[in-house]
Amino acid sequence: MKISEQDIKTLQGLSSAEAAERLKKCGYNELPSAKKRSIIKIMLEIFKEPMFLLLVACGTLYLILGDVEEALMLLGFVFVIIGITIYQENKTEKALDALKDLASPRALVIRDGAEKRIAGREVVPGDLIIIREGDRIPADAVLIWDMNLTVDESLLTGESMPVRKSPQAEADLTITRPGGDDLPFIYSGSLIVQGQGVAKVLSCGLDTEIGKIGKALHNIEEEKTTLQKETGKIVKTVFIFAAVLSLILICVYGMMRGDWLNGILAGITLAMAMLPEEFPVVLTIFLALGAWRMSKKQVLTRRVAAIETLGAATVLCVDKTGTLTQNRMSIKKIFSNNEIYDISDSSISSLPEIFHELIEYGILASKKDPFDPMEKALHELGRKTLYSTEHLHAGWNILEEYPLSRELLSLSHVYKHPETGAYYVSAKGAPEAIFDLCHLELREKDNLAVKVDAIARDGLRVLGVAKAKFNKNILPGNQHDFEFEFVGLIGLADPVRDSVPEAIKECYRAGIRVVMITGDYPVTAQNIARQIGLANIDRIISGPELSAMNPDELKDKISEVNIFSRVVPEQKLLLVNALKAKGEIVAMTGDGVNDAPALKSSHIGVAMGERGTDVARESSAIVLLKDDFASIVAAVRLGRRIFDNLKKAMAYIISVHIPIAGIALIPVLLGWPVILYPVHILFLELLIDPACSIVFEQEKEEANTMQRPPRDPAEPLFGKRLLLLSVLQGLFSFAVIIAVYKVALALEQTVAEARTLSFFALIVSNLCLILTNRSWCKSILSSLRVPNPALKWVMLGAVLFLGLVIYVPFLQKMFHFAPMHSLDIITAAVTGMLSVAWFEIVKIISVKKHVELLKD
Repeated sequence: MKISEQDIKTLQGLSSAEAAERLKKCGYNELPSAKKRSIIKIMLEIFKEPMFLLLVACGTLYLILGDVEEALMLLGFVFVIIGITIYQENKTEKALDALKDLASPRALVIRDGAEKRIAGREVVPGDLIIIREGDRIPADAVLIWDMNLTVDESLLTGESMPVRKSPQAEADLTITRPGGDDLPFIYSGSLIVQGQGVAKVLSCGLDTEIGKIGKALHNIEEEKTTLQKETGKIVKTVFIFAAVLSLILICVYGMMRGDWLNGILAGITLAMAMLPEEFPVVLTIFLALGAWRMSKKQVLTRRVAAIETLGAATVLCVDKTGTLTQNRMSIKKIFSNNEIYDISDSSISSLPEIFHELIEYGILASKKDPFDPMEKALHELGRKTLYSTEHLHAGWNILEEYPLSRELLSLSHVYKHPETGAYYVSAKGAPEAIFDLCHLELREKDNLAVKVDAIARDGLRVLGVAKAKFNKNILPGNQHDFEFEFVGLIGLADPVRDSVPEAIKECYRAGIRVVMITGDYPVTAQNIARQIGLANIDRIISGPELSAMNPDELKDKISEVNIFSRVVPEQKLLLVNALKAKGEIVAMTGDGVNDAPALKSSHIGVAMGERGTDVARESSAIVLLKDDFASIVAAVRLGRRIFDNLKKAMAYIISVHIPIAGIALIPVLLGWPVILYPVHILFLELLIDPACSIVFEQEKEEANTMQRPPRDPAEPLFGKRLLLLSVLQGLFSFAVIIAVYKVALALEQTVAEARTLSFFALIVSNLCLILTNRSWCKSILSSLRVPNPALKWVMLGAVLFLGLVIYVPFLQKMFHFAPMHSLDIITAAVTGMLSVAWFEIVKIISVKKHVELLKD
């Protein structure tokens, strides 16, 4: 089956109802990925965890000691912890599944007679798909129309050379194996290298060629990040230290008290108290949910490592068109026959005759059903002003297309007159490329350059248009062989997005430099830069100047220039490498096939989701589902928030383990009665796990998140400041709790009463550590004004369970507690609060100093 270009507009494709029915019957167009972990598999993984093995050891010891009630209590806590873990794992996997759905390659289909962008997994047999340069083919299909289509099938054949495709009038719909030129079939997973086409889907999912050989498409990449490696080392170090210390404690207890079984129990209790098993859990949850939160901000994270890097970004390199501007073009000025005409009125219905030919050939140099905003603007103006003239040629079909290239920034379309048989050629592109095609004299070029500059100074993108006539039967190999005649210039306006100026200001407040990269003229770029508030707009480097520079020269100049004009996509890689050589952490935007090397080379490749090619998406770390500069800034803000909250959670984990480990160790070494048993550690784990993985993950960003410079990427998560802060918090908490215990014993209270007071103070201190670490620049009272949905449930749960274990006789006995009087509660609560008072004072002093510095 083969159709003409004119027939494309009449295609209806499947109806929505038919597509839904086929999707239900055939299933999603995807290959099987790794099976989702079942609850049983998650439980088996939990059984391998050190904490679980320690609990089993404790339960076994209690059974040996004949304490069945204690053993059953531990078993009950084990089930609760398993339940919490399964909930956390499911939440993480759901977030990752949602991201994988977003990361699925997209497809442009014709349904109900209209073009529709859908996820590639929703393509069904019988769908009509539109494919363009840079697209990843979503399913095996047969071509029904194409224009200069070449495809990279190396994923299937191993052959690196692209193959030419061609529809056939009577194609056998029995699909053949990939490989070879001029076949009508295109295959899932292959890449469109050049041209465009329309194809009918034959098979999906496992029925495709790629499905048959069992290869998988790209998914969200799972890779060990720097943070994962860092936390892994710390957990391993602490585990070894805890094991050694526990063995020492067992020996000391056994030799001092002659009770080796209880000595082993004390050693296991200390190991449980010291083991920071929350670290990897918290890291996984934060990064997975962080990526999910970004997707809610229209930012898809394809590589988890990008979340770590976002907060360290020092330079944002952005395309002008569609990112800083709205990518909604309208023609504002035209030049022809030595006259400039302003088109300020959007309701214009006619143009002076001398400009008709300019619009005519501008339209002929565009696609019939354009996607490009500039071509849409040309068609719209033509419909409004030329509808009653002979200058519109709806019946003409493109015979040959000469595409835009790096060497020549213009394209040409060849048409054959349906009556005379003569060839008519139209060209449009960068003015200097059009001047070159027309072989203009130097004086003519200089005169026209003045006109180009005058139009560009108004912030307009300038296109040149040329025409030619050709009477030979064989078309030439390139555009230069036509005898072109210059027709005129077109100035197009692309309004700046409303959100951009404020987003630029936010970047500067956050210490992030913004670099604008555009293919426009320097004066056009300068005008847009002025509108958005870009700094240092007087210095500009153009694409030709960039080509003439050596790497050292570019490295010297790149720190002072924020505007790069007349840049072709391939030159972005030069800019990225030069910025990296200066020690910058670079985020680079891109949307085309030629942007892929720069996206891959940058620290954070940002692909445009709305207009970007699949190749650009696959090369990037982040995909903007909405092509807006403000989305990038929002991603940076969220990246900083995630990293800040991760540091707070880690600080809390370290600080809370110090008093627990301390009061498990010191009383044994000093010959005092034991304070903590395994059941107490489990109770604390029920509080610590939700606090560090849910409360801190949901915490809002600090007020100064985007008012401080980017963090040093070499700065470890557990830097000296964080460790010092955590250790001090833990030591103060330990000192207060051990003092409560010792004073209670000195006042001749029973061991059970002293233990209850100490444990109550420990829980209050723990809750205060959560509250004080919510913000490192605001007091607890100020932080409480900022809502955190998980916080109230953790606090209420802690208070409720604490009340139950103190006042319910059965639980009281299990925990070796005694009833508390109101004075005891007040005393323990106040002392617990005092453990964080010093840090609250430090925060107040720090804020005052910061305010004074701002005043200065």
